[in-house]
Amino acid sequence: MLGLKKREEVFFDLFSETIAKGVEAGAKLNSLMEDFTNVAAKAEELKKIENECDGKVHKIMRTLNASFITPFDREDIYYIAKELDNIVDTIEEAANRFLIFNIKGVKEEALIMSRLIVDCVEELEKVIGELKNSKKSKTLRDHIIEVNRIENEGDVIFRRAMEKLFSEESNTLEVIKWKEIYEFLENSLDACENVANTLEGVVMKHA
Repeated sequence: MLGLKKREEVFFDLFSETIAKGVEAGAKLNSLMEDFTNVAAKAEELKKIENECDGKVHKIMRTLNASFITPFDREDIYYIAKELDNIVDTIEEAANRFLIFNIKGVKEEALIMSRLIVDCVEELEKVIGELKNSKKSKTLRDHIIEVNRIENEGDVIFRRAMEKLFSEESNTLEVIKWKEIYEFLENSLDACENVANTLEGVVMKHA
């Protein structure tokens, strides 16, 4: 434990509720890309998830403002909440681009990245789930390392996708569209890693 009292544990519960929305969003994005039909309806479902995530983040902020004692630095709590929000925001933005850019099909690298996002948010959910018992946990650091590994794999796929896009796509408009989609997918993975790294620092400070 991080020396928590009941009133302080609420932040970990709120983090868990928020990352659950990230898991939901990642699965919904991957479903959209695996079965590229009814894109408008699926994008609307993701928008609903994004709004629900916003509500969770606002609750974290209200709780933070009302709390005299917090389980760790207030700045860390604020940053974690914002990055959890960024995960869902960038997933929703990626899905929305398929709609507004009138994308006709999914590129292989984008599908690989969406699967990595699913893996990454699920792994981050495990990290957050271990926080309350961080001193006794035998798997917390392994989950953090796995988030880092997945994000690094995403970097490799992102670079490959961009190289392929600029070398093989002759339509400038398509280059612009897909560059933006890839960047949103990459930003989702980055946000997952940012949360994991911040939590790792928190655990080390309280070890």
